[in-house]
Amino acid sequence: MDSKINDFDDLEAWKKGHQLVLEIYKITKEFPKEEKFGIISQLQRASSSITANVAEGFSRYHFNDKSRFYYQARGSVSEVKNFLLLAKDLDYLDSKTLESLIEITNTTQRLINGLIRSIGNQK
Repeated sequence: MDSKINDFDDLEAWKKGHQLVLEIYKITKEFPKEEKFGIISQLQRASSSITANVAEGFSRYHFNDKSRFYYQARGSVSEVKNFLLLAKDLDYLDSKTLESLIEITNTTQRLINGLIRSIGNQK
């Protein structure tokens, strides 16, 4: 098995974030239609922002650029977590689904923190 990182989609942070995006799109299909331009849109945009920023950060040459995009991705993880908690409080999610999604967000955040640390170590 080749563990060399050749592109952004080889990063574990991107892979876990992508899993989160797919889960978000799946669960928001079940949300009330009146939330299409509210919490559904916010969750989908914030979750896809995680992987987009990891991808863009990976492709940046300078350490400061890389870390800026990774910090943005980490912020988007927190945004997703916020909207998941709101969705649970509005009874759009059950506790088990919320727990599973929060676990994915926490893992994604830890992996992004690792990317940020690795950039700091390279400076």
